[in-house]
Amino acid sequence: MSLWTRISDALAALTKGQGLTAVFDHLRGAPPAERSVGFAIAVIALGAKMAKADGTVTRDEVTAFRRVFTIPPEEELNAARVFNLAREDVAGFDAYARKVARMFNHKGQQLCADDRNVLIDLLEGLFLIAMADGGYHPQEDAFLAEVARIFGLDDRCFRVMRARFVEGAPRDPFDVLGIPPDASLAQARKAWREAVKESHPDAMIARGVPAEAVKLAERRLISINAAWAELQGRKAA
Repeated sequence: MSLWTRISDALAALTKGQGLTAVFDHLRGAPPAERSVGFAIAVIALGAKMAKADGTVTRDEVTAFRRVFTIPPEEELNAARVFNLAREDVAGFDAYARKVARMFNHKGQQLCADDRNVLIDLLEGLFLIAMADGGYHPQEDAFLAEVARIFGLDDRCFRVMRARFVEGAPRDPFDVLGIPPDASLAQARKAWREAVKESHPDAMIARGVPAEAVKLAERRLISINAAWAELQGRKAA
């Protein structure tokens, strides 16, 4: 059964007039196979809310979501159904973001590494959707910054994400690798290796990212490897 068929089944069984928040509640603490359904619904649902943020609700949602997911033509209607449910829902994006944050942090404690990483994966998907029309609007920036805050992701994490996608945004290799500016080359190498490991498709799938969305790792790996190369060059100079 495809991811999109499972999403359609989940919506049919769980929404029952309650909106997508009922799905997020049901999937709280679910195993990775079910979390992948929640991940896809969360990206599409928050993407639909973000489409309103820059005033371009009529943007081709399937084209935008293909930047994140592999969507066969026969599954486009299932993806569009999630988008339309979210777009028509009176709930605000912040309510969705809080439900999603709880879905991936079901114990209500400090985020573990995998839970934090899957929320970063999700935010990365939203950045890809935001850039689908070739621009990055102030309303989208404010939207994504607030989603990051609700997810419990700090300003540094948000800056790294924005620099990865937005042309001209400041890029700091130490930020990309999550290390202090006075870190040694050995520390940078260790951080780089860990970042590459966390971006491996198998690691992403294990923490709940659907296999249809592992293309998220491509741009991240380019950024991580570029940061490591820059720091190597600085030390050699």
